[in-house]
Amino acid sequence: TMNFWSWDPSLSVGIEIIDRQHQRIVDYINDLHSAHLEKDQDKVSAVLAGLRDYTLTHFTFEEDLMESSGYPLSETHKMVHNSFVAHLDKLVEQHENGKDVSRKLMSMLQVWLTNHIKNDDKDYSSIVKEMLSQHEGWFKRTANRLFR
Repeated sequence: TMNFWSWDPSLSVGIEIIDRQHQRIVDYINDLHSAHLEKDQDKVSAVLAGLRDYTLTHFTFEEDLMESSGYPLSETHKMVHNSFVAHLDKLVEQHENGKDVSRKLMSMLQVWLTNHIKNDDKDYSSIVKEMLSQHEGWFKRTANRLFR
């Protein structure tokens, strides 16, 4: 099956663990595309549940990094995340009520994620990278246990 979207190096924030998490979200979007093409509603439901859980975990991880590094816009960034999750939840609810939201959701995710990474996430990357460079060994061990 053709992928709906391919990871693009322009989406890199220069923090390997964050880039890997963003790539995993792109994988979920492609999994959603496959399930949609197969017209497999159970698979769509499973992918949506996985996508939502993974996104929440990623957001929490990212927010902790921003707070730990003293990033001044971390509260604003967290509000953007919360707004996105609320929108995602609405679409998941529509899906659960029998509406086909897959194409709308894939497009929305692609546009939102691209804009969010290239603007909001790249904005925090330098301050987080600075903090990580001071705690690199501990961070890598911890991150690799949590996100494989």
